[in-house]
Amino acid sequence: MSAQTTEEAESGAEDGRADAAARKREQHGWYFYDFACSVYSTSVLTVFLGPYLTAVAKAAADAEGYVHPLGIPVRAGSYFAYAVSASVIVAVLVMPLVGALADRTGRKKPLLAAAAYTGATATAGMFLLGGERYLLGGLLLIVANASLSVSMVLYNAYLPQISTPDERDTVSSRGWAFGYTSGAFVLVLNLVLFQGHDSFGLSEGTAVRICLASAGLWWGAFTIIPLRRLRDRAVVREPGAGPAVSGWKQLVATLKDMRRYPLTLSFLLAYLIYNDGVQTVISQASIYGSEELELEQSTLIVAVLLVQILAVAGALGMGRLAVAYGAKRTILGSLAAWGLTLGAGYFLPARTPVWFFALASMIGLVLGGSQALSRSLFSHLVPAGKEAEYFSAYEMSDRGLSWVGPLVFGLTYQVTGSYRDAIISLVVFFALGFVLLARVPVRRAVEAAGNPVPERV
Repeated sequence: MSAQTTEEAESGAEDGRADAAARKREQHGWYFYDFACSVYSTSVLTVFLGPYLTAVAKAAADAEGYVHPLGIPVRAGSYFAYAVSASVIVAVLVMPLVGALADRTGRKKPLLAAAAYTGATATAGMFLLGGERYLLGGLLLIVANASLSVSMVLYNAYLPQISTPDERDTVSSRGWAFGYTSGAFVLVLNLVLFQGHDSFGLSEGTAVRICLASAGLWWGAFTIIPLRRLRDRAVVREPGAGPAVSGWKQLVATLKDMRRYPLTLSFLLAYLIYNDGVQTVISQASIYGSEELELEQSTLIVAVLLVQILAVAGALGMGRLAVAYGAKRTILGSLAAWGLTLGAGYFLPARTPVWFFALASMIGLVLGGSQALSRSLFSHLVPAGKEAEYFSAYEMSDRGLSWVGPLVFGLTYQVTGSYRDAIISLVVFFALGFVLLARVPVRRAVEAAGNPVPERV
């Protein structure tokens, strides 16, 4: 080998190491957005806001138990579920615009900052809830939830840019693990404050409002880290396709383009359905525990804390299973476990915390892994250069179209008056999602998208 060839090889190796180091730096920054925003999903959406907003709505209800937002009669016990559905519809309207703008300008980071700080501000504003302000609570929930969905479009779109194909299952799983770690840590602080509110000179309602607002402060503070480490990439614009092109026109073009990748669409359909069930369980579990099982708020906090701790192990463990058996098989196993878990939840006796903790343990072990692996699997199905557009469609499946589950949950309760009937109605989402995902030939789907196929997928 000549000296020149040796020098070129050494130079190439140094460039490779530099690229790997830069990629690791971005990955570490990327993890921290999960660390920042997951506290909202855990403390606000899963634990405190559902029971608290329901109590506020009940305080404002008429003699028959109904509130009347915009003149529409709504049973107070269904108000939170309907507000979640409304937030998802708002997200559907905004996400295509943001996804198209991000891909056309290449400026994901400033858009991520805008969405994150809008959501964080709305969450911090939940400190103002109290008395009969159920309308304010619904509005802040809609803004915060929709902002989170928009920010996740941009966050997820970074995944194929900051990781190689063989790294993605691991990187995605670590992101979820960071999120569940922060959720668990903040829940411990919330539990201390809530349980000891008297010793702090606070009413129970004030303690809850502090817990809600602190999630917004946490979200805003730790978003600084990914904003410092992630970087935008230059884009090559097609002639005549400037950033002023309508986001909705771009969405139509994206959907037309996705018709060229029918296997990618098949995966999205399966994901849309089973993830609807996942998101509904996350948002409605505290209502089920407090209203149907008659559990104390402190019991719910401990149960969700248990979910967070086990979800870290579940996300990392399922990431390793995906390396050995492939992401698709691992996700299918998690969906079967979800169905069994909800079936068991239907039969839980009231006022028995130990069984609720057992149910929380089952959810924790499958929650993080099923979400992390779905995200990494989809990243293999995205054509290069269309990350934000395609992840906009993915996020509409992840959060944007997850209004059917809460709506079914709320309607079932409104008709039957039973949260047990509402929770068991969600099994169909996991069963149908399992069948549809099993039919997707993911290896061929990756090849069709023009991407390198990992050893196991």
